[in-house]
Amino acid sequence: MTDLLATTNRTDDRQAPPDGSPDGHHWEEAGEAWGARALDWACLFEHYATDVLLDVLDRTGVGDGTQLLDVACGSGLAVRMAHARGAAVAGIDAAQALVEVARRRTPEADVRVGTMFELPWDDERFDVVTSINGIWGGCEAALEEAARVLRPGGHVAISFWGEGPPLDLRRCFRAFAANAPADHLAGMKRTNGIARPGVAEAMLTSAGLEVLHRGSRISTLEWPDAETAWRALASIGPAVPALRHVGADALRPQVLEALEACRDDLGMYRFHNDQQYVIARKAVR
Repeated sequence: MTDLLATTNRTDDRQAPPDGSPDGHHWEEAGEAWGARALDWACLFEHYATDVLLDVLDRTGVGDGTQLLDVACGSGLAVRMAHARGAAVAGIDAAQALVEVARRRTPEADVRVGTMFELPWDDERFDVVTSINGIWGGCEAALEEAARVLRPGGHVAISFWGEGPPLDLRRCFRAFAANAPADHLAGMKRTNGIARPGVAEAMLTSAGLEVLHRGSRISTLEWPDAETAWRALASIGPAVPALRHVGADALRPQVLEALEACRDDLGMYRFHNDQQYVIARKAVR
């Protein structure tokens, strides 16, 4: 999850955010979009991140006593997996509805509603900060906040969609973009810029962090039928502007047509995507 991807780039009479977030970003609006179909997201889509999370938690040494914060935590998959390893966990997300799911999944966690550009924790509070497809292009200020709450010697790990192959979501995102208001498109291009080689590393370096490792995994989701596949994809934030603009009756057939190449001879949809991640460390003073 993220508190950015469903934002607009429109110009209006509201004051620009004072927290270093990108122009046109209003985290409450993004939270509303990502929380619009929270239960579908939690049950049908969020587990796309499992393979990357397993690798990230191993490489950052998350275990008994680790203090971990997950930024843009969604419905709490990373929080739950880190807690299962013995970590003391916290999370933050812009979507109240997703936070409510995360709290129920891991009652021991400190999960809050808010923006990644103003984290409500003290300096040097955590050993590890993760953000699984939550910090994107234009989010340098969020990485500065992550570095602020990280202890010296601690690790930051971020993941994001790569350039592929595979990248089955590209066809679906084209359907969303073709049906969304024009003022949403610039923001989508900015956020997806992190997929270009070296961009994530440069963002982490600019936040004062030392890049240690870049890796990738193939994210896989499987859905048993067209209705489940549609519900899963309609639950993600970038679908919401298109749904509001043209409605489900117009959007659904376009998304299912984009997914046709993912359907096997049993009728199951198998959705593969290139998921990249970068791990960095805060210097010891």
